[in-house]
Amino acid sequence: MSTGTVIVKLPRHFANFRFYKAKQAHSRALGVIVGRNSNGSAIQDHSARTFSVCSVAKLFEHKSCTYTYLLACNRTKEAALIDPVIEMVPRDVKLLHQLGYSLKYALNTHVHADHITGSGKLKEHFSGAKSVLGIDSGAKADIHVDHLQTLQIGDITLEARKTPGHTNGCMTYVWHSQKKVFCGDAILIRGCGRTDFQQGDADKLYSSVHTQIFTLPDEYSIFPAHDYTGQPWTTVGEEKMHNPRLTKERAVFIDLMNNLNLPYPKQIGTSVYCDLVLCACPSTFKVVLSPMFGNAESYSDSKNVYFEIKYIILNNKNLNKFLKNIAKLF
Repeated sequence: MSTGTVIVKLPRHFANFRFYKAKQAHSRALGVIVGRNSNGSAIQDHSARTFSVCSVAKLFEHKSCTYTYLLACNRTKEAALIDPVIEMVPRDVKLLHQLGYSLKYALNTHVHADHITGSGKLKEHFSGAKSVLGIDSGAKADIHVDHLQTLQIGDITLEARKTPGHTNGCMTYVWHSQKKVFCGDAILIRGCGRTDFQQGDADKLYSSVHTQIFTLPDEYSIFPAHDYTGQPWTTVGEEKMHNPRLTKERAVFIDLMNNLNLPYPKQIGTSVYCDLVLCACPSTFKVVLSPMFGNAESYSDSKNVYFEIKYIILNNKNLNKFLKNIAKLF
């Protein structure tokens, strides 16, 4: 085990955040919605739902209300996880083993501000697994996908589409054969991802949604990275008609998004900077971020505040890689 401290500089607007190590979160598996009854109620299958030779399961992490999606090919036993959460890696590994799947890809729709990705830790359990992020994410990953690039998971073909706006590197993954869209935070059910931090740009988000998602057929199902109201899915047609933000004119949408005045996600300091590294660095470690001094704002220049990262690396062979990646970021 190795311990130590490295000094990094962060943008000034992070100075008011309190950084802390995320506590262990609990989760529950949600049945995937496979249809609706005549009265409109959802029909759920609490096992991995089979579509021909392919399966999909929806998993939930309650602290950040994050959905993780497991896609698998039953013929080849290859699988992918979309937006895994680090605290839920034991659950995900157990499920993959129980179902007899081998993880091929750990995909992230973007660099998250509300949780730490589980990609790096998943790679420790599946030696052939690759982490995937958008080409404009600015983060470390084994594969950086570009617009309209496809990923193959056995008989599953996912098409990657650039949908920047929430962040620069946001990607939407479209499974055309099953008419399913995994859009991260670009669209939420009757909402959308915020655009007031982390390269957010309301104008870009509006363009992304209207050119890359709303141009898909109305019957395509949308599966977002989060939901805070208990709704598991939506459709392109529903959001085109009922989304209270994205149905507005562009100028009205931009003004609305620029004046939400929402508090920042509680884990943003830890999540963003860990996610920039962890997709490519499969090490087991804890990170605690704290100001160098009692009042960090008093010890900053015009653009940056200086912080210290105290690290504990449980696997010494990853120490140099971790420090090298931290150095590259800052």
